[in-house]
Amino acid sequence: MPVRNASARWEGDLKGGSGSMKMGSGAYEGKYSFGTRFQEDPGTNPEELIAAAHAGCFSMALTAGLGRSGFSPESVSTQAKAHLEKVGEGFQITRIELVTVAKVADIDDATFQQHATGAKENCPVSKALAGVEISLDATLES
Repeated sequence: MPVRNASARWEGDLKGGSGSMKMGSGAYEGKYSFGTRFQEDPGTNPEELIAAAHAGCFSMALTAGLGRSGFSPESVSTQAKAHLEKVGEGFQITRIELVTVAKVADIDDATFQQHATGAKENCPVSKALAGVEISLDATLES
């Protein structure tokens, strides 16, 4: 299996400095700062990238699980919200909210929910974030 990589560089002190993050594939490179991470300044931050990774991983895992059971999803759209909060003297991602909407023919909601829960528990990013509370709101479109 391939090994994925990314890099980051930070210059200056915590509040006044800035950094950049780059995916090894070259698909993304962006700047980040104290303001983009702990305030509402425009730009990205590590938690946003974790949320994107989780949304993508979950969507693929749900699609794969449905496919293994003979269902053919037309679409799976997932939004992930990573909550960064002050805990003690430091900061921590305390929870991630997954909200997904899927269009899948010939499946009842109970079966869909079972597959969605399985994807939440078993996608590789969920497993990597096992110490974080992960909630799921899954909706089946008709």
